[in-house]
Amino acid sequence: MPHIGVLALQGAVSEHIKQVEATGCTASRIKFPSELASLDGLIIPGGESTAIKKLMDTYGFTETIQSFQKPIFGTCAGMVLLASKIADDSDPEPLGLIDLVVQRNASGRQRASFETSLAIKGLDEPFKAIFIRAPYCLHAGESVVTLADYDGHIVAAKQGRILVSSFHPELTDDSRFLELFIQMVKEHCEDSDIA
Repeated sequence: MPHIGVLALQGAVSEHIKQVEATGCTASRIKFPSELASLDGLIIPGGESTAIKKLMDTYGFTETIQSFQKPIFGTCAGMVLLASKIADDSDPEPLGLIDLVVQRNASGRQRASFETSLAIKGLDEPFKAIFIRAPYCLHAGESVVTLADYDGHIVAAKQGRILVSSFHPELTDDSRFLELFIQMVKEHCEDSDIA
């Protein structure tokens, strides 16, 4: 089974670890850039995007993640960090790994958090999505595949080996969205074996 790492600088790390392990995959907390070499995929969790990026810069993760050639899944703040541009040009400087322009905290402050049922491409039944100070996508490049939208904005998308969501699938007991990422990881492993 794939070995999935969760960037353990800030955010819902334990929740991601628990959900990954529930699917039968191996999960690790990633605290040092050198640990990425052993992974089949990486998750960048939600949290505070500016704080996470400062820690990434401090501990040498920024360039290591930008050069990581395996699948990456970013939730909430992870989506912000993986984007090509943040709408208000504020810190942090995103990694530019998916062709999205995002607006941070677009769904409002903490008290404006909400749950809703989303139709998600690739899932047969609606998914209970939990939005907490969630970003929205304002623009997506032509090669980005929209997986879900809410209120006229993209809230889940995929481009190549990068998967992102505005919501927090790790805060539910439903692993189906994570399994979309695990399938990406398995396909990448198979392609690497063939090559």
